[in-house]
Amino acid sequence: MTTPHPSSTAPEPDSVVASTTPDASAILEAVHLRKEFSLGRHIFDPPRAVHAVEDVSLELHPGRVTALVGESGSGKTTVARMLAQLYLPSGGEIRYRGEPVKGSSAAAVKAYRRHVQIVFQDPFSSLNPVHGVRYHLTRPLRIYGHARSNEDVEAALASLLERVSLTPTEHFLDKFPHQLSGGQRQRIAIARALAAQPSVLLADEPVSMLDVSIRLGILNLLAKLKEEDRLAILYITHDIASARYFADETLVMYAGQLVEGGPSDHVIQQPAHPYTQLLIGAAPDPERITGNGGTRDGKVVAKGEPPSLLTPPTGCRFHTRCPHVMDICRQRFPARTELGGGHFTHCFLYGDNGAATPARAAGTDSEILV
Repeated sequence: MTTPHPSSTAPEPDSVVASTTPDASAILEAVHLRKEFSLGRHIFDPPRAVHAVEDVSLELHPGRVTALVGESGSGKTTVARMLAQLYLPSGGEIRYRGEPVKGSSAAAVKAYRRHVQIVFQDPFSSLNPVHGVRYHLTRPLRIYGHARSNEDVEAALASLLERVSLTPTEHFLDKFPHQLSGGQRQRIAIARALAAQPSVLLADEPVSMLDVSIRLGILNLLAKLKEEDRLAILYITHDIASARYFADETLVMYAGQLVEGGPSDHVIQQPAHPYTQLLIGAAPDPERITGNGGTRDGKVVAKGEPPSLLTPPTGCRFHTRCPHVMDICRQRFPARTELGGGHFTHCFLYGDNGAATPARAAGTDSEILV
């Protein structure tokens, strides 16, 4: 049985958000986000920067999970950290309930993080090893005014632990992170995020550091919390198979660029962009036969490595590995092309904002596998 949330009558300080929004509207939006990390330079050298995220837009909706998929270094975590106000964007805008998120004062950031919480990839490093579970959960309750008296705190602690399936609760409250398993630590990290009573949860690869046997339990827990609290969840992952299981919508990133997106079943069953096909081909498949001299089952194999983000290639950054590359791919990034049913891609094989291309008409859209 789930204990109700502790109530609070404390006003929110210096709030930067509105109070309500219909479920049909996006609760959190990223609009043309861009992030560059400046590097140190010598006096005679030109300035250098890592171009980590380039023109990424997405929307998060109450009661829905959006997966952001891509290999390591694609910019997924950087997007999540900008949405969590851990990184300031180099360009673009973040909107909460339709209003731009502005202000860098401590009060404004605190008010924003009351609504937008993040769960990190490594539950051990995200918990302070010198403090116990009680401290980690009590602190956000006190900071955001959700529990004032000792009785309120104890009731809230029991509720939080029950919600993340750590029972009996008294067995966990006085334990330290090193006394917990990886799955239990991640449940504590999720409970800490829930203590703020957020409306948006940013889950940065929440199961990648856990044993395979317990990953499903964490995803099922997040799915339950999504339904109970109408949470909008951004699920960061490199595992496109788990995205299909867990997410309503899947967005695919490559080298800082968003290349495809749409309903998860559409994106995974009918991948359009060559890089999405590459990711799906990388998933283990016992029926796939290998060893065909550069092909698998007669399919094209993509080769090469992701480009350096210090000096990223112009145009579509996947063109250095794409077997369907055209001259225009090297010149500029393709506009968004709608494929129907909410499915879209940024690829000249499918046109440029609706305009057909000779390559697509010629039927060169072969499958790419790893």
